[in-house]
Amino acid sequence: MEKAYMGIDIGSISTKGVIINQENQILASEYLLTEGNPIQAVKRLISILKQKLNHKKYRVVSIGTTGSARKLIGVMLGASIIKNEITAHAIGTTSIYPDVRTIFEIGGQDSKIIILRNGIVVDYAMNTLCAAGTGSFLSSQSRRLGVDVKDFGKIALTSKNPTLIAARCTVFAESDLVHKAQIGCKKEDLIAGLCKSVADNYLNNVGKGKKIIGPIIFQGGVSKNIGVLKAFEELTGQKILVDKNSHLMGALGVAILAKKSGKETPFSFDIEDITFETKGRNCHGCANHCEIIYVKRNDKIIDAWGNRCEKGQIKITA
Repeated sequence: MEKAYMGIDIGSISTKGVIINQENQILASEYLLTEGNPIQAVKRLISILKQKLNHKKYRVVSIGTTGSARKLIGVMLGASIIKNEITAHAIGTTSIYPDVRTIFEIGGQDSKIIILRNGIVVDYAMNTLCAAGTGSFLSSQSRRLGVDVKDFGKIALTSKNPTLIAARCTVFAESDLVHKAQIGCKKEDLIAGLCKSVADNYLNNVGKGKKIIGPIIFQGGVSKNIGVLKAFEELTGQKILVDKNSHLMGALGVAILAKKSGKETPFSFDIEDITFETKGRNCHGCANHCEIIYVKRNDKIIDAWGNRCEKGQIKITA
């Protein structure tokens, strides 16, 4: 039986998973909504991946996790490796595009830029303070305009005169959109304007001060929007690539890292009956007032994180 490796990327909006073989080929993959419950989302994900994998030929021997809930899910699954999104996306992308020099990534609630030289991350930035320009922002505006967000890109390409939309803040952008709609701007022009505002906001905030050089790879759910892709190409003056698995790059990267870790424990996929309880508390040991998150199973604390010093350390009882 051949060895296989699983990578899971747990975000605030979506949860992605892949299973790869020794050659980093994707054997099974899935993308679904987190819906505010990463534990249940991962249980659904594991169930789907179990159905898709050829168990007669492959056995998962190592797991990696990344994303905002990576520590929680890493503990839950007994992951071999837990890595941040920057590293995971860089590894996943360079496994397919070794010459990539810039990665644009726009997810459901945040966005990031990764600068690479000779396959090494030399700079990066993340935007988590404002949702302007993210997938959730586009989804909310699509509902406002009565359009399926999946059709946004196609509609944007029909515009001959994109409406200028304020891009720096979600509240201002929504207000400006309503105003422009009220004065009679065409729907396709409003949508094209929104797509341009997403790209403009990203380059002026997340990409500010970064030396953006091709090849450029665009990732995340928003990369599937051809209107935003076109706006990026016009603003940068460069051809931008979107891989068919652009939404899975973080999961792919951490699966590769799990394989490289050399830590192997056969995974059974039987996690439906596993129950975990997550709790949080603020430490008042110093002025930082760190928020400590800890995970309990059968009334025993199995992991905790969030403290910046030993004053907030929680004793592991499992």
